[in-house]
Amino acid sequence: MTEFVHQSDGERSLCVVHGELNIYSAAQVREELLHSLGSHRQLEIDLGAVSDFDSTGVQILLVLKREAQRLGKQLAFIHHSPAVREVLDLLNLVGELGDPLVIPLDAQGGRG
Repeated sequence: MTEFVHQSDGERSLCVVHGELNIYSAAQVREELLHSLGSHRQLEIDLGAVSDFDSTGVQILLVLKREAQRLGKQLAFIHHSPAVREVLDLLNLVGELGDPLVIPLDAQGGRG
């Protein structure tokens, strides 16, 4: 199950996603996040509490980015969880999403 925590100060909003961002939660997540995007000029989506992330989650993030650009709104994905970082790195999509993302190296010099 996926839960959302919203904080807003006028035009700017933060949405923290807790739980899954995968094929099983896709319809709920897509609807909730598109609604949040439509309701605010600036939206930050905190992905730090995402426990499971798959290619459907990637598609949702890309749709949100495209919709934000189409509407002239500001959208940022922040605090990427290890599950999100792993998939974005595997698919080489960190640059496509256009958000700052630091993927730390482990002690052996590999991705953490």
